[in-house]
Amino acid sequence: MIHQGFTRLVSQASAVLALLLCSCVTASAAPVFWTDWLGSDTDPGPGFTGLGTITTSTSTVNVTYRNAQGIGFYQNGASGQTDYYTPRTPVSNSPYTSALVDNPPTGTDIIALQFAGNQTLTFSQTIANPVFSYVSLNGNGYAFLNQDFDILSFGAGLATAPPGDNSCGFWGCGTSSKNVVNLGGGNIEYQLLGTGEPHGTLRFTGAFDTLTWRSLSNEFWNGFTVGVQGTAAEVFPPSPGPGAVPEPSTWLLFATGCVGLLALDWRRRQRAV
Repeated sequence: MIHQGFTRLVSQASAVLALLLCSCVTASAAPVFWTDWLGSDTDPGPGFTGLGTITTSTSTVNVTYRNAQGIGFYQNGASGQTDYYTPRTPVSNSPYTSALVDNPPTGTDIIALQFAGNQTLTFSQTIANPVFSYVSLNGNGYAFLNQDFDILSFGAGLATAPPGDNSCGFWGCGTSSKNVVNLGGGNIEYQLLGTGEPHGTLRFTGAFDTLTWRSLSNEFWNGFTVGVQGTAAEVFPPSPGPGAVPEPSTWLLFATGCVGLLALDWRRRQRAV
């Protein structure tokens, strides 16, 4: 009788545990909000300054891109511009999507590069977990100083494990890799490199006000755009105060502990019998 009761309790607790686990996974999934690049070059000199906005679920973030060397060309999503983020269907096999990025870049917004040198993205609000999609990185590379990243996907057109099994990009197939260079003095450079015609997406983890990198060589052209998971306030909310409703992960730990306590109580009862 005790055994049957225990089995029933464990079965019920396991069902709750599975439900909470699913809730935790669902809670972590979120779309990427991509930059809507606007207007044209606002730099009166030889360099380039582009302005854009990111509209999240609750906020509008202004984005400023600066490149003192100038760029190859700029697309602000106007009618008639080329969509370099194809193929878009199926979404699950886009070079730009993965388990962490549900949607490829929107529209035709892109900044195309051609010169080696430093460049900077500045955000009007602190943003969370920015993603960086790149097009045709075949004769160039990007280097991020003291800022690590994860390559989430790229279009190699291969039936292999992710991230290299996505469809080829607009200009063809390629592979992407990360090269870490110790510059000394506590400085490390994380380089995004490619072979063939890599199109893909990388992600930075954490909260950012700016993002700076350098193009490693002159090459016309390779392009990019940037998106975010949300603002830092949206994605990394402050810790709840006393009496707040626990997050699904908290309930998950609680349910796991309950199963353990039930097992311990059952063993005690068995020994008593």
